[in-house]
Amino acid sequence: MSKYRINESSRAFKTLLPGLLLACAVQASASVTNPRIGALIWSDEFNGTVLDTRIWTPYDGNGCQIGLCGYGNAELEYYSPRNLTITNVPFESGTRALAIQARRERQGSNEFTSGKIDSYNKVQVKYGMVEIRMSTPDLTTGLWPAAWMLGTSPQAWPRKGEIDIMEMGHKASEWSQSGASSANHFVGANVITWNQAACVPGNETCAASTAWKTKNWYVPATPLVNRFVKYRLYWTDTEMRFTVEDNGVEHDMYDKPLPVNSDALKAPFYLLLNMAVGGNFTDAATPSDVTAPLPSTMYVDYVRVYELDGQGEVKLGNQTVPELGKFGVYTDNSAVNAKLEAGTTSDIWVWNNNSIGGGSLGPYEGNNVLAWSYNKPGDWFGASIQSRSVRDMTNFRNGTVKFRIKIPANVSFNIGLADTYTNVNWLNFPANTTTFGLVRNGDWATATIPVSTLAGPLVALQSVVDMFMFSSDGNNIPTTAFQFAIDDIVWDSGTAAQSGPQYVTQVAPTTIQFTSTVGEWTDLHYTVNDGDPMNVRMRLQNGVSTFEASGLKAGDVVRYNFTYWDAAANHAVDTVQQTYTMR
Repeated sequence: MSKYRINESSRAFKTLLPGLLLACAVQASASVTNPRIGALIWSDEFNGTVLDTRIWTPYDGNGCQIGLCGYGNAELEYYSPRNLTITNVPFESGTRALAIQARRERQGSNEFTSGKIDSYNKVQVKYGMVEIRMSTPDLTTGLWPAAWMLGTSPQAWPRKGEIDIMEMGHKASEWSQSGASSANHFVGANVITWNQAACVPGNETCAASTAWKTKNWYVPATPLVNRFVKYRLYWTDTEMRFTVEDNGVEHDMYDKPLPVNSDALKAPFYLLLNMAVGGNFTDAATPSDVTAPLPSTMYVDYVRVYELDGQGEVKLGNQTVPELGKFGVYTDNSAVNAKLEAGTTSDIWVWNNNSIGGGSLGPYEGNNVLAWSYNKPGDWFGASIQSRSVRDMTNFRNGTVKFRIKIPANVSFNIGLADTYTNVNWLNFPANTTTFGLVRNGDWATATIPVSTLAGPLVALQSVVDMFMFSSDGNNIPTTAFQFAIDDIVWDSGTAAQSGPQYVTQVAPTTIQFTSTVGEWTDLHYTVNDGDPMNVRMRLQNGVSTFEASGLKAGDVVRYNFTYWDAAANHAVDTVQQTYTMR
């Protein structure tokens, strides 16, 4: 759906509790052409009275609020939560559904409103059979309904991957070539990933589309207007298949299954449902081009995920687990609790290939090094080490980032950090000046930066993606060529990673986090400065119980102990009291 997107009640839960991983065993091989559909793993039936915000997040804006006006597609609508309801379907008695309505009404600079929801950080799907029963209104020209998915990776689109289970509202030049008589007689699917071969002028994002000059549609005999059909994605670790079940008959959109030949398609995705008005995908570039009757409503009866040939999993809630102890961003031999591996869990991006290329300097430690040659005096340079998944670094707020660098003393440079919300902070290392302990003598030297200083006031440590950025100083661009290298980049929380099952970590000047890694449930008992006792049930997610206490200050003495349920012993266990003093 989002061709240029950068990043973006009572309910029948089939999945028990948030944070639970629902999965089935993975078989050695799986088929999407003769699938064995297993148990229902998860669903939202949209049978309640209001949208379940445990599952879905409504959009409120036109894209400008995230610096992407028109959501990168020149869309004409403003997405408003007011356009989302759970209601009785007028053309099918007894059915309740999610209604997404497009209206011709002004909101700010937009002449249309509509609705959009996603399940980011709430529901993630990997493999299985995804089935969506939905109907669309008369599209004529201008309406663009879609049910689709985006990868949960923080990487920019299209590297995170996009799976379009269904899209309608195409340009006439597209649907007419298929033999369809109108936009209401044509529905398509698509998969978009990054591919080097797609990096050509006019496609600077390097987006590779499986629908490019490929049959990827279904043309029904009866218009897809105000009637339900089922759209299905069959997804395994090797293949994808898209179908439409219309009046009990299943039709393939592609002539044959698609190979899963990108790592992006082997990772979790989240769900999106929306109906855009106008945009690059349609023939409505301006409000006057929209001829669809308004208001118009698309209905989603349900979204379901089933086991498919032994594959399929759904994860609920935020899956980002806080890092602890020492975290290696780029290192070989340093003792760390966890680390990134270039090409596997991280990518190294060079932002200006015209100015720097591969260098010849050897490593500080181990066998690997970030060695570059600056070849174009007067031009800027920059690079980043980007994690392929969001990293929660809140436990490092009072810690440091250490790195080794070998660079001429007369070169001024910057070190930076960025989160998934586009917040960035940079620190300058002037030429011929000792900064953060870095001795500028042209040889290998070490800098140690407080995390609080590197993050600055804006970077969200709970959602870091660019773990280390390096750039030229815009006010002092080098005037001569040189070699430089960076190595052994390590985040250090300042305290060893806890080896016991319960511990406390100071995550901010005023906040501490209690953690328990054992027990089917854990209660926390604590006092501050021997004040009134506090007793709370800790939040359990992915086998880890946590609770944050805030409003504290340096010098406060926190005494605490835990009570947890030992399932193996079938009884509760009280731990000994411990003490933590706020720093």
